[in-house]
Amino acid sequence: MNLQQWWQRENPEGRVGISAGPADNPADPDRHGDLAIEEARPKLKPPSMYKVLMINDDYTPMDFVVEVLEDFFSMNREQATRVMLTVHTEGKAVCGLYPQDIAETKATQVVEYARENQHPLMCQVEKA
Repeated sequence: MNLQQWWQRENPEGRVGISAGPADNPADPDRHGDLAIEEARPKLKPPSMYKVLMINDDYTPMDFVVEVLEDFFSMNREQATRVMLTVHTEGKAVCGLYPQDIAETKATQVVEYARENQHPLMCQVEKA
């Protein structure tokens, strides 16, 4: 016996779906017969990502930059040192990749923290 024969034997009325409740009432204006109605879920796309760039300056100490990278971007000492050296030698480096609101918040937090500690360290946010 194949699947179709089994279905016909088990479901002689040929019903597509089995539902119970108010939708089965023929007088109900929202009745959809034997069809199961499911709300369509919106198709969500991932958010656009943005780079947080740290910009080199001649005044901010390297140790402070490493501290910022560890504290604000959750880097270990080795990663932070590598990024700090890239900032120092190439003029800027990517500190992280985030959705726009998080990237802007991190850049603002870094600049404010640097100002509180009297350093001119700057960050930029660019679309990835």
